[in-house]
Amino acid sequence: MEKFNTLDKIISSLFFIIPLILVIFGIFLFNYPLSEDTEFFLSIPLFSSLVILLIGFLIKKKKLSSTIKISGWFLFAFYWSTQPNTLYFGEDGDFVNAFIAIIGVFILFYLAYHEWLSIKGFKELNCLNWAAGVAAIAGIIYFGIELTPLAMELRLIVASQSGGLLNFFTGGVIIEGVYISYKEAVISLIFACTAVQSIVLFVGMILPLSNVSITRKSYGLLVTVLPIYFLNLIRNALVIYLTGEYGTEFFSTAHNIIGKGGSLIALIILLFIVIKILPEIFDEIISITDLYKRKGPFERLLEKVWRKI
Repeated sequence: MEKFNTLDKIISSLFFIIPLILVIFGIFLFNYPLSEDTEFFLSIPLFSSLVILLIGFLIKKKKLSSTIKISGWFLFAFYWSTQPNTLYFGEDGDFVNAFIAIIGVFILFYLAYHEWLSIKGFKELNCLNWAAGVAAIAGIIYFGIELTPLAMELRLIVASQSGGLLNFFTGGVIIEGVYISYKEAVISLIFACTAVQSIVLFVGMILPLSNVSITRKSYGLLVTVLPIYFLNLIRNALVIYLTGEYGTEFFSTAHNIIGKGGSLIALIILLFIVIKILPEIFDEIISITDLYKRKGPFERLLEKVWRKI
């Protein structure tokens, strides 16, 4: 079992103290809505972190790779610490996404902590490199679309197809750009309604897999990307239909509970399907969940605290 001196223990604690500080400052300092200058400022650490993670993912020298990825995780976590207010107030009181952003800051620092353990001599784990690849590839694709004119083009396409699908079954649907009207409901499709988040998540999980043929990766993308896109059109059409039938006050229920609940179930089913094709994804996920078994100084401290309870 590795031995840790006092300095090592202090350093390990910082991986959990710093994210707590970042989250607190992020909630109080980055209020919604963010100014254009602030959004531009935040795009710098965002894209820098993704590029750094990609470089760390591609570099073969293990210690150098881990060092680079630590800085990438730090910057990526900083960005997400500024987003809880935006995710909550900007998406109609969406507590789930805001909570995920907060927890995500701690998870990203935990990954950085385990990269540090690798530098300290712990056994190298491929799942850490895979996680960096997932974040880099998915993040670059997603934010590369969201922060460019491509976002509006995609919103227009999805709005046209979602409204067209509903109109096929009900009639009486009016589509004006990203606005869809049905009875008394007028719904604006934001970027999150395009399902790009879910699509790039699967793309990010599949592409960084090592020792997997292009053919198998292609099959994995085929059974996830296309179904997600078409299921999202159905979800959008359903939310618009329910809002039109039951009134605008029903929108939150239709969108946040029925729509997102259905999407979550669909994503879980698709994950099981893609795992059948690419069981390596399951192996990487399990390895990530087993990181605590490396028994670093933080885990050992938690064990001592647990025994005393």
